[in-house]
Amino acid sequence: MNTFLIYIVLIFWAVTTIYPIFWVISNSFKDKKMIMSDAFSLPLGKLFTTANYTDAFSKMNILNAYKNSIIISGCVAAVVILLAGMASFALVRYSFKGSKLLYNIVIAAMMFPVFSTIIPVFRMEFGWGIAGSGKTWMSLLSVILPQIAGNMAFAIVVLTGYIRSLPIDLEEAAFMEGCNAYQIFFKVIMPLTKPSFAAVGIFSFLWSYNDLFTQQFFLRNKDEWAITRLLLEISSKEGTNYGLMAAVVTLVVVPLLIVYVCLQKYIVKGMTAGAVKG
Repeated sequence: MNTFLIYIVLIFWAVTTIYPIFWVISNSFKDKKMIMSDAFSLPLGKLFTTANYTDAFSKMNILNAYKNSIIISGCVAAVVILLAGMASFALVRYSFKGSKLLYNIVIAAMMFPVFSTIIPVFRMEFGWGIAGSGKTWMSLLSVILPQIAGNMAFAIVVLTGYIRSLPIDLEEAAFMEGCNAYQIFFKVIMPLTKPSFAAVGIFSFLWSYNDLFTQQFFLRNKDEWAITRLLLEISSKEGTNYGLMAAVVTLVVVPLLIVYVCLQKYIVKGMTAGAVKG
């Protein structure tokens, strides 16, 4: 009976979660007038149209926004994996004065939202000549840097917990074979912690891809807009064109769903591995 109730709750939760996504995708294939009059019917027959997607690609330069999002999110994920992995390795395997305090500061950093630091970050990057430069690659860099900083604390906490559970014997054997600290990290630690590195990389990529607050500050020109910044612009100018809005939301959300469904086993394994020793 308990198992039956659990399945009922899970089915209800799945339906309430999946149906809004299905509803948006369904309405993306309807004309905006049809959405107002018949929003809950399937896009069959005369209701079906691909004009919304044609407008999204022809008028909104959505491919360029995808390119900028991939550049930003890919760079953030790669740098976070590298820097957080090396920092976690140092915090776990090296005993130095202030290491516990440093780890506590990393944990405390997770409590500070990006909203509380965005103004000093903007002033600092403007002083460096990165923000507001008018150059696309500089503007993308101005978004990448704060997003890396924002993901570091979470990544270090996750990777530290996993590396701490690894047996030190393998590292000692590698050291006896003549490996230095960098070789041990890249040839021993990274292969063993692959699930956690994958989880950190996926979360960093998704959080960066979905970030809008930072992009509003640093991405001002149309050529610099990432996908979420473009969606904000469309919603402000085409707020009543629900067909176009549904099409753009679909183009934003569906790639994330595909990535998550394909890589969910790595996310679960990476977050749970190292939680229990032995």
